[in-house]
Amino acid sequence: MSRTTTPRGRTTIARHGRLRSVGPLGQFFRALAVAMAVLLVAGAGVAAYAVYDLSSSFTADAVDLPDQPAVPPDLGELQGGVNLLLVGTDECEPDFAQYFGDRCTGPDAGDNLNDVNMLIHISDEPRRVTVISFPRDLMVPIPSCTDADGNVSSAMSKQQINSAFSYGGLACVVKTISDLSGLQIPFAAKVSFGGVINITDAIGGVDVCIANGIKDPYTGIDWPAGMRTVKGLDALQFLRTRHGVGDGGDLGRISNQQQYMSRLTSKLRSEEVLSNPATLYKLASTALRNVDPSTSLTNPLTLVQIAMAVKDVPFNEIVFVQYPTAADPADPNRVVPEYDAADALWSALAANQPIQLSGNLSDGNGVIAEDGATPAPTDTASPAPAESAAPTPEPSSTTITLPSSIAGQTAAQATCSNGNVR
Repeated sequence: MSRTTTPRGRTTIARHGRLRSVGPLGQFFRALAVAMAVLLVAGAGVAAYAVYDLSSSFTADAVDLPDQPAVPPDLGELQGGVNLLLVGTDECEPDFAQYFGDRCTGPDAGDNLNDVNMLIHISDEPRRVTVISFPRDLMVPIPSCTDADGNVSSAMSKQQINSAFSYGGLACVVKTISDLSGLQIPFAAKVSFGGVINITDAIGGVDVCIANGIKDPYTGIDWPAGMRTVKGLDALQFLRTRHGVGDGGDLGRISNQQQYMSRLTSKLRSEEVLSNPATLYKLASTALRNVDPSTSLTNPLTLVQIAMAVKDVPFNEIVFVQYPTAADPADPNRVVPEYDAADALWSALAANQPIQLSGNLSDGNGVIAEDGATPAPTDTASPAPAESAAPTPEPSSTTITLPSSIAGQTAAQATCSNGNVR
């Protein structure tokens, strides 16, 4: 079917697709997506390669994407930059459905929504990593997609981003975010329930900071302020909580999860993990068993190349940002893209220059700076530049300051959950 392009600044409703109710489960998927991303950052790709033959299910549901790259010929360094999309789907699996009440017993129990959408941009030399989180309530154009049964959906000029998976699976989510960002996305992976529990258990939990107590009846959390090691179901509930942090919205929850990402990054790159082959093996094996990839990611050489490209990126060059949004005039419970600020972000990534954040840590006040915190260590050494197979922008040391409407933090910053118990 033909697709109508809507100019920015004007909203034309081609048609409204079904907006299914969103259960509380979806948000914790970011955790497993984060774990996969940071697993690469941690340099565990070699471990992933070692256990590749243990995870035949990793390739069973692989999805073809447009413009997939060729299989790398060897274990040489990844050439050029790369974009990888990690998608978390909200689906009820028998092992975990008991924890989530009505979401997995009501009329929407069979629905699958892409409630987590994280675009990981790895720059060319010098290597930098930028992770962009797209809110599940973001209203965007969704292109025409084909689902697993061959059904073709019409293009929609305004639809909730987390419905894309229901129209055409992982490939439809990739097309949606590729169109929104203007970036080619050759790699993608989908994760579902249970991964956050298994991965946090595999590394012995993650220490998070709670500045104010958190009390949330929806997740069962009633925790005092202070440092807390979360693993298993506790880690899942910490990442799911929305009502317990900030203003109770999804934007605050994203920044609370970014605190988790930052601290997970630090732990995965610590000697406690990197010097323990058994832990690395278990972590990589667990991740592989909980991911459905694009076929472009099913070759172990590709996983190793991506891991090798980012394993030495300094903490201050690992940046977590929220895609910039504004309130939707048509619905106070939804947000719309702030295109000018987003264009500044995409331009900064294309220029391959250091990014300086000027906005808040959180759009939803989900985290605050940790008082007296010692930032994570930053690496000063940079690997020698490699020749690129394709023309890329000349790297520059000139820092680009992002608009203040883009919230986020680096992995070198220490933040704490801004809980609702004062």
